[in-house]
Amino acid sequence: MVDVTVMVLAVTVVIAFIALFILFFAYIRTREKIEERARILFGEWRSGTLEKEARERAELLCREWAAGQEARIRRDAVERSEAVVRGRVTEHLLPFFPNFPYNPRDARFLGSPVDFVVFSGLSAGSLDEIVFVEVKSGRSASLSSRERMVRACVEDGKVRYHIIKTGDA
Repeated sequence: MVDVTVMVLAVTVVIAFIALFILFFAYIRTREKIEERARILFGEWRSGTLEKEARERAELLCREWAAGQEARIRRDAVERSEAVVRGRVTEHLLPFFPNFPYNPRDARFLGSPVDFVVFSGLSAGSLDEIVFVEVKSGRSASLSSRERMVRACVEDGKVRYHIIKTGDA
């Protein structure tokens, strides 16, 4: 009877050992799955959180930059506007400046595509020449494409005089 009890006890210990062994491997496998799932969830959370924080930070920096630059941008716009207005006023008054080479009474303001047409000598009773005048000031003294086309036509002699008669009304 002792042999049977020892055998039963030995079998029970072996079964308990096998059960512990199986539980140990199940624990390890489950732990690995849990750690992997935790890594995945952490990565998703981290990328979402970092992306959200980065977006919020970028928006904040953009607002701060815009607020800081708004005064400069407005000042620049006002300065440019003032420069344009000064240029247009100067164009209109240029014939009355002392260094204007023609008689102001001979100058007719057009504004576009040339600033003036000067009928040199007309106010004195003898027309010497007709001159197209473009006024440039400031940093950029280059002609626009339209102004260059007018200059090319004048230089090529593509200028004529045309009379249009209207009906008697």
